[in-house]
Amino acid sequence: MPDWIQIIIRAFSLLIILFFFTKWLGMKQLSQLNIFEYITGIVLGGIVAIHVSTLDSPIHFALISMFIWFIFPYLVELISLKSKAFRNFTQGKSRVVIQNGKIMEDNLKKEHYSTDDLLESLRERNIFKVADVEFAVLEPTGKLNVLPKRENRPITAKDLALKLAPDREPQTVIMDGKPLLEPLANISLNPTWLETELEKMNVSIENVFLGQVDSDGQLTVDLYDDTLAVPSPSQKPLLLATMNKCQADLELFGLATNNEMSKQMYQRNSEKLQKAIDYISPYLR
Repeated sequence: MPDWIQIIIRAFSLLIILFFFTKWLGMKQLSQLNIFEYITGIVLGGIVAIHVSTLDSPIHFALISMFIWFIFPYLVELISLKSKAFRNFTQGKSRVVIQNGKIMEDNLKKEHYSTDDLLESLRERNIFKVADVEFAVLEPTGKLNVLPKRENRPITAKDLALKLAPDREPQTVIMDGKPLLEPLANISLNPTWLETELEKMNVSIENVFLGQVDSDGQLTVDLYDDTLAVPSPSQKPLLLATMNKCQADLELFGLATNNEMSKQMYQRNSEKLQKAIDYISPYLR
């Protein structure tokens, strides 16, 4: 058999095996790898590279080497799940580097993390003063997690005592011009509803690159043709505008009539409708 055919066969077979080994090991993303996982990934890749290009080496040597480097990390992961001390040894542990705006120099030295590294990581989070940080932890993956001081944190709706509508993840119901039935069923909708909504937009499903339904049941689409304009969802703004118009009409009717009982009825219902508008406005904006 020609050498180039052997190389192709070895490359495909070993890469497939490497893929399944990595999948079974549950490797994290590169930015989240701990030291042990990083070493394992390099060694497994090196074994594949060496035995693909070295035809003198029997392929079963590669399989044995890969199996050893698969089973050893796998056992380490199992032990790590049961023992925190062992997990700290193999994966490392988090270390506090800033507390109450004060840099913990000894902890930085233990992690071989320079002041420049620390300041760079803070700047990536739009923090330019160490004194603005309440707490910062250096994770075993090298990622810096930062908690700014309370006065430097963004204001949230909870801080302002605002009540917001509950929100769920959007469901992708159209992809590459084809409807996705499972996401539609997850939000209790059907293809007929989807067709009706697309007709309102004067859009055919074949022209839709991506379509999503938000937690309020509103459909938004992105078309293949970026020059075409698609109307934004208008159900909620229209409902709010209709309610505001009804409330204003009730007030006008009350002012226009001379009948005292009718005036009081219009005023009473205008106030009830205004309370309903105040309650539902956060959900419709």
